[in-house]
Amino acid sequence: MVFRCQRDSWARQFATRVVSCRAAELRPEGGGEPVRGFQVVLEDTILFPEGGGQPDDRGLIGDVPVLRVTRRGPEAVHFVQAALEPGAEVLLSLDWERRFDHMQQHSGQHLITAIAEQMFGFKTTSWELGRQRSVIELDTPSMTAEQIEALERSVNEKIRERVPVLVRELAADDPEIETVSGGKRTDDIRGTRITAVIKLLGTEKGKKNKTNLVFLAGNRVLKSIEQSYSTEKALTSLLKNGPGEHIEAVKRLQNSVKVLQKNNLNLLRDIAVLIARDFKSKPAQSQLFVLHRKEGDSEFMNIIANEIGTEETLLFLTVGDEKEAGLFLLAGPVEAVENLGPRVAELLGGKGAGKRGRFQGKATKMSRRGEVQALLQEFISHQSPEA
Repeated sequence: MVFRCQRDSWARQFATRVVSCRAAELRPEGGGEPVRGFQVVLEDTILFPEGGGQPDDRGLIGDVPVLRVTRRGPEAVHFVQAALEPGAEVLLSLDWERRFDHMQQHSGQHLITAIAEQMFGFKTTSWELGRQRSVIELDTPSMTAEQIEALERSVNEKIRERVPVLVRELAADDPEIETVSGGKRTDDIRGTRITAVIKLLGTEKGKKNKTNLVFLAGNRVLKSIEQSYSTEKALTSLLKNGPGEHIEAVKRLQNSVKVLQKNNLNLLRDIAVLIARDFKSKPAQSQLFVLHRKEGDSEFMNIIANEIGTEETLLFLTVGDEKEAGLFLLAGPVEAVENLGPRVAELLGGKGAGKRGRFQGKATKMSRRGEVQALLQEFISHQSPEA
C-alpha cells in the first residue's frame, strides 16, 4: 500500500478513520522499561513508518501523541498511549519540522547517490538518516579528498540548476524499481528527485571494501554553520584572539597543561616519599597504615607502599572522592592481602585484582572506608600473640 504521506509529502493534516486498536508495549529506542500503550491502524496516514533508511514521523491523532510508526505488511502501525475507538473519524497532525528535515536528508541522499555513481561508478549499498548527520554506504574501498570535493561541487551545481521534482509510483514487480536508489522494496514505492543544500563532511571506513560518506542536507547545513559560528565566538572570547589564531593558541595551552601535569606528578611523588618517611621515622610504628588523599593516582599509592615496605605493615590507601568513586590499594603480607583484598573491594563497592602482596582497584563507595579500616584492625588484633 502506498500511504498518503508517500503520495503527498507536504500534507500536514489529514482526516481518516481508525481501523483497529489493540493493547501493546513499546520498547524505547535508548533502552529501558517498555511503555504500555496501543497499536493503532488507520485507513490511511500522513505519518511515514520507519523503513528504507529513514526514521518514522511523529505527530498527533487528535490530541494523542504518536510515539512510533512502524510498517506491518501493507499497514502502518501507530503506537499511542490512549485507546482509540475503531470506526472513529480522527484528525492526523504531522510534526512538520521533523518531516521536512527527513525529506531534505532523503532527497540529498538520492542526489548524492545518483551523482556518485554517474561520476565515479560508486554504487550505494545502503544509507542511514541519523539525528545529526546521515551516512551513505558506497561500494568502494575508499574515496580521495579530490573526489569528495568534486562530488560536493557537482551535487550543489545540480541544486542551483533547480532541477524539478519528479515523483512516480512504481509497483513492486516493476523492473524499473532496480534503478531507484535505495534498493528493492516489497511494496509499491515512489522514486523522488528532490534537492537541497548539501555539505559532504568526509568519509569513514565502512564494512569490508565499503566507504561511509557522511553528509548534511538543507537546514542541517545552516544549523551546523550556526553552531560553528557560536563555537568560534566563544573561543575568540576565551582565547583572546581571532579565529585564525585559535589552533595555535590551543596548542600552546596543551603544551602548558602537559608541563603542569608533569610538575604535579613530580610533586605527588615527592609527597608520597615524605609521607612514607614520616611514618617510618616514628619510634613505635603501627601495624596498620591508613591514608586517604583526594589528589593522587595508583602510582602515588604504590610509591608509599614501596617506601614503607609491606613485610610487617598492612597499608590501606585510597585516592579520589571521599564518599563516592576513587582508587584503593591494600598492601602488606601476601597471605593477609590475599585473604582481605576481595573483601575490601566488596565493601567499597568496587572491583580489583592482586598479586605478590598488593590488591588494588576501583571503588564506588569510598564512604565505607571506615568499615574497611575496622575490618583490617580486627584482622590485625586476631593475628597478634595475645589473641
